[in-house]
Amino acid sequence: MLKIKVNKKFDFQIVEDKSILKINNTPVAADIYQINKDHFHVISSGKSFRVEVVEYNKNEKRCTVKVNSTIYTLEISNQYDELLHQLGLDHLTTAKPGDLKAPMPGLVLKILVSEGDEIKKGDNLLVLEAMKMENIIKASADAKIKNIKIKPADKLEKNQVMIVFE
Repeated sequence: MLKIKVNKKFDFQIVEDKSILKINNTPVAADIYQINKDHFHVISSGKSFRVEVVEYNKNEKRCTVKVNSTIYTLEISNQYDELLHQLGLDHLTTAKPGDLKAPMPGLVLKILVSEGDEIKKGDNLLVLEAMKMENIIKASADAKIKNIKIKPADKLEKNQVMIVFE
């Protein structure tokens, strides 16, 4: 059993029962042909669909697919994810960032956040110059900044702590 939320709006429950695919308890007949790793051709109810897996994040159980020319974002959960949610333990699987350490030796050009800021995964935190290239360091998870241990123009060593998260 899989539960899929499409574009954060539409919920579907998918079950395969004795080789019969059921979506929301309705049997669905579909002919699915895999063209290559990320491309499929699907025929269902007399209609033809080109499906491309644009992005797949196994850890976040999130997938972006393009059906014909329309892009959909899918959030996928199985019966074990649902059980963890019912028990209130689903938050344990989310990533908690540790201290942010310098990935390489370099020079701090800009700090784009402040202590106490709430950040989201993917937010820009700082600009680090290394080997004559500017590298934007991004947040690996949602967090709150507890302490910034560096300032612009600091020279850093690899693995030096730059930011401490709560």
